Amino acid sequence: MIVLLQRVLGARVERRTEGGAPAALLGETGPGFLALVCAEPADTPATAAKAAQKTARLRVFEDDAGRMNLSVVQTGGSVLAVSQFTLAADCMSGNRPSFSQAAPPELARRLYDLYVEALRAEGVPVQTGEFGAHMAVSLVNDGPATFWLRF
Repeated sequence: MIVLLQRVLGARVERRTEGGAPAALLGETGPGFLALVCAEPADTPATAAKAAQKTARLRVFEDDAGRMNLSVVQTGGSVLAVSQFTLAADCMSGNRPSFSQAAPPELARRLYDLYVEALRAEGVPVQTGEFGAHMAVSLVNDGPATFWLRF
């Protein structure tokens, strides 16, 4: 499983229409993380749980001394979780990415949902995008601070 965490002041995700225009707000967050989540074929429910635990407990938010020392839970932040299979893209040969390292849609949806459930069980408020939908994501990256997690 790959999770790209972006520490944000705020983020939102909208569903797009066939023509590409914004159609509906799906989710948004204030200070916390935008989590772009990609499942891979060998991932299991335990992988999703481990990824959620790391997301909830990763100490990358500033304390009173300005050090990255607090977790999203400790700051009272929240997470906007968006599925993104393109994180598994292999761009090493040719000019067209291969997505063979991404989990099949049925497995990916199950693991994404488990990741979200496990985050909520860790006490993190979570909003989501819509699995498999064409979406537009906007964010204000705080730092900027971006963390790539692979399990």
